Amino acid sequence: MAKIRITQVKSKNRRSERQRRTLEALGIHRLNQSVEHEATPQILGMVEKVRHLVRTEEI
Repeated sequence: MAKIRITQVKSKNRRSERQRRTLEALGIHRLNQSVEHEATPQILGMVEKVRHLVRTEEI
């Protein structure tokens, strides 16, 4: 399975609680923090919900 790196590039301040919790579920807690995950449909769906706050790249 492919892996992706997800990096938060915009602040979660003034965002909905749902978007904040999605970032937490992805394991992102700080601005410019990166995490790596398998590119499963569940992870890709979560990234899609916060795509305006993160940058993704395939590894």
